Amino acid sequence: MTAIVFYEKPGCATNARQKDLLRRAGHTVEARDLLAVPWTAEDLRRFFGTLPVAQWFNRNAPRVKSGEIAPDALDADSALALMLADPLLIRRPLLQAGGQRCTGFDPVAIDRWLGLGGMRVPEGLEVCHAGADAPPCPAPERQR
Repeated sequence: MTAIVFYEKPGCATNARQKDLLRRAGHTVEARDLLAVPWTAEDLRRFFGTLPVAQWFNRNAPRVKSGEIAPDALDADSALALMLADPLLIRRPLLQAGGQRCTGFDPVAIDRWLGLGGMRVPEGLEVCHAGADAPPCPAPERQR
């Protein structure tokens, strides 16, 4: 079917479920560490299309959950600067296939774009399943 570059946070159980669904639909998934890519604002911006700035953010990121960062109050340049400094803020996954890019995992949009082969899609494929009271997942060790 389609070769997909899938930018993820390594170890994220939700990203693992998303990749599994894409593979079961017949796609080839090349997983890459979202946190290790040397992003530029221009490169990152291409994944967000026409989405409002607030929808660029990972709502489960510790700095968003704590209220330190309010995505609804940011302009594009400020949002990108924050994300370049702290990639955990980027809404995951970032997907790239056939010259197109997107952020997040909206199954309806993914099915229209890439096709999910009529598979039943489980609920909550973009929700952190660690639970609201769980501590945030530890940031993976970054290799420099």
